[in-house]
Amino acid sequence: MGNEAVCRTRLGATEATGRALLESETLLFRSPDLKLKIPFASITGVADADGVLTITFPDGVAAFELGVEAAKWAVKIRSPRSRLDKLGVREGVTALLVDVDDAAFRTELGTRATVVTKGPADLIFLGASKAAHLAQIEKLIPRMARDGALWVIRPKGVAAITEKQVMDAGKAAGLVDTKVVRFSETHTAEKLVIRVKDR
Repeated sequence: MGNEAVCRTRLGATEATGRALLESETLLFRSPDLKLKIPFASITGVADADGVLTITFPDGVAAFELGVEAAKWAVKIRSPRSRLDKLGVREGVTALLVDVDDAAFRTELGTRATVVTKGPADLIFLGASKAAHLAQIEKLIPRMARDGALWVIRPKGVAAITEKQVMDAGKAAGLVDTKVVRFSETHTAEKLVIRVKDR
C-alpha cells in the first residue's frame, strides 16, 4: 500500500470510501462524499489501534481504516522526514550551492554537510528560475562526484521553467532524472544523476 490506500474513513457522522494519500507534510482523502486535506502542522493527536489510524485536527477526529498500514502511517506523521533527508544529505557529504539564494537552506545544509566552493562535490544544488539557467547543468557535471547528484531547485507552477525542461536539459547533458521532492512552499527540487553505465 505504501503512501496511498483505498480505505473507509469517518469524520463525525460522515463515512465514505475513497483514496487516502500520505504526502510529506499533508494527509489527503478524496471521495465523492468526503474530501480532507490535513497538514501535519495542524494535527494535535495521532493514534493507531486495530488497523485504524485516528487523526485529531481542527475539524474534528478522522478515522482511516488502513489495516496493517495504520501503524506505519502513524509513525510517518509523528516523525516526518526532514528536507535534508528527502534531498539525500547524509552526515559528512560535500555540497556545492550554485545560484541558490536561500540563506536558511545554506545554514540548514551546513548542519549536516560541508559546503564547498571548489573541487568536486557529492551534491550540487542549482537554483534555476528560468529555462536558460539550465545551460549550467552540463558545466557542473565535472564538479559532481561520479555517484553524486545534481538537484535543480526551481519555482513551482511557472511557465518560465517546467519539469519537462529540467528533464530534457538533464538528458541532453547525459544525466537521468530520478526523483522530485518538495523543497519549500514555492519551490520544487528535481534530482539528476550520472547514468550507472557512465560512472
